[in-house]
Amino acid sequence: MKHRFAALALLAPWGALAQVETLDKVELLGHYQLGLGQASAASEGSVRASLIEARPVLRPAELLEFVPGMIVTQHSGDGKANQYFLRGFNLDHGTDFATFVDGMPVNMVSHAHGQGYSDLNFLIPELVQRIDYRKGPYFASDGDFASAGSARLRLRDEMGPGLASLTLGGHGHARALLADGGAAGAGRWLGALELQGNDGPWETPQRARKFNGLLRYSERRAEGSASLSLMAYRNRWTATDQIPQRAVDQGHLGRFGSLDASDGGRSARYSLSGQISRDMVDGDWQASAYLIHSRLNLFSNFSFFQDDPVNGDQFEQAESRRVLGGELSRRWQFQWAGAEQQISLGTQARHDRLSPVGLYASAQRRRLSTTQESRVRESSLGVYAELASGWTPWLRSVVGLRADTARFRVDSSIAVNSGRASDRQLSPKLALVLGPWAGTEFFINYGRGFHSNDARGTTARLSPKQGTTVDAVPGLAASRGAELGLRGEWLPGWQTSLALWRLALDSELVFVGDAGDTEASRASRRQGLELNSHWRLGRDWQLDLDWAASRARYRDPAPEGRRVPGAVDKVASLGLSWAEPGAPWSGQLQLRHFGPRDLVEDGSQRSRATSLAYARASWRATPRVTVSLDVFNLFDRRASDIDYFYASRLAGEAAPVADRHFHPVEPRGLRLTVAMALR
Repeated sequence: MKHRFAALALLAPWGALAQVETLDKVELLGHYQLGLGQASAASEGSVRASLIEARPVLRPAELLEFVPGMIVTQHSGDGKANQYFLRGFNLDHGTDFATFVDGMPVNMVSHAHGQGYSDLNFLIPELVQRIDYRKGPYFASDGDFASAGSARLRLRDEMGPGLASLTLGGHGHARALLADGGAAGAGRWLGALELQGNDGPWETPQRARKFNGLLRYSERRAEGSASLSLMAYRNRWTATDQIPQRAVDQGHLGRFGSLDASDGGRSARYSLSGQISRDMVDGDWQASAYLIHSRLNLFSNFSFFQDDPVNGDQFEQAESRRVLGGELSRRWQFQWAGAEQQISLGTQARHDRLSPVGLYASAQRRRLSTTQESRVRESSLGVYAELASGWTPWLRSVVGLRADTARFRVDSSIAVNSGRASDRQLSPKLALVLGPWAGTEFFINYGRGFHSNDARGTTARLSPKQGTTVDAVPGLAASRGAELGLRGEWLPGWQTSLALWRLALDSELVFVGDAGDTEASRASRRQGLELNSHWRLGRDWQLDLDWAASRARYRDPAPEGRRVPGAVDKVASLGLSWAEPGAPWSGQLQLRHFGPRDLVEDGSQRSRATSLAYARASWRATPRVTVSLDVFNLFDRRASDIDYFYASRLAGEAAPVADRHFHPVEPRGLRLTVAMALR
């Protein structure tokens, strides 16, 4: 394939660039976009709807597994945010990986359960048009939580002939979806309604009951586009959290059992968002705004009877939140020094108001006492500038600078923990792209990023649970990353990328089970190697192979050791899709593997590796009706979604016992879907 590209082939956000007359359109390979001349880092990419539609997902957040090297699991019920693993991180529920849906941030700051909490249960997978992902802190438009990477999920503007589907599966799973749209004045409308129930394989049925709704209006004209979306989500569930291995070994509990049948929760999210873009003679501008209201009541018991031998250790984490924010950006294209140039300027603002956010002791979902309750006001403002230059046909550069400031106000039920704080950071970015030579591009990337800390930690003076004196944490914790990579197209239909990366953080966030929250920890360093390969085999077959290895260590020595608990050292996935044009049958097989994790700092406790397979077979029965069978955990593997090592106390035990706690993967499960086009 012959490529001829100008400087601007990739330098605007996500490769969605204004086209210049000298730029030939690069052929798109298979399901993936961003080939030669379309990326500023080897580890960024874009996934098209064709692959999203072909692959089965057990939970909505598993769409993020289209990000090469990402693993999505769960350690609780289906209404709680998932666990995420990427680049040697146990990202917990989202910290250090920024996620956006139609321009709205999903990560929640100062969240009741964990910093950066990223709950994607409000997402309807059939409505996702594409996923644009990046890894590393190398991009000026990425701010909070993007040290390991980011993903932007773009929703559809229309559904074509419309869709009605019904899914039935084992363990009480049932799902109904209705989505349709049409013309509305100068634009189009799209509406969707999803109802889902699921008991799961657990001895205590999770009785998950979910409602999702979307109403969207969009316009596309020669001079630009605009959209307005209203989304609503509600869920309630009973959770089977992680359980101690000793309870299973002693026969007191089955693998799918629970030690507190009242764990679980309820959540809700409502949002109104809008986006607008306009093309100009010398570039374009884009603006977006959003308003989000969310609520959560989450009941968990990780230590059982360690702190309260009578009532048990269940606690409730609750919050009511309003988020207001938006973004404005402008791009200019011009020539300077004989080269094509592009300048991008942008600003992003966000304000979170939590009234309140609290941690409470509870039993059977009944509050017993208040550990801490706070009213939080948190505001952030980020501005960035980026200069993209095409110096020669074989040399491009992107230089960026980002400035962020955050302000925190906390009114706590513990008076000494009330107060105000602020923090700021400058983050330089750099990318150099060389080539292509013999169908190969080379990338050099460097950047500084950050994650914000919980507002309550920035003003804390007293530990809410232990009552001991603590030091306040900074509002922003910096990260520094670098990457060397290449991207090649050496055979027709074959695209491969390789990245060698390194990332250092000033502070980790560590989940504390008995306190039910997170705390700042030591500085860390991660490094690794990633290989991603996508091969279009003729018209019918697509092969996707991703492999990643990483190493995570604390930078400062300590008696307990230097290994970062929960860091996955190896991740691999293999996807094989078959779809013959015009044929009624199609299929997809997905294998994923994530290796052992250190569970404690000295490495004396490690989890086992987890390997799973998903499969889908689809049959187009008529031009309007398609029947699909999804099989999850195809080989019925006994493995863990998550493992921890900490002390807990069971009923009847004289003292806490340090033990491995695990949440099993679901056994083999089948789901049958009948989908019908409405027109």
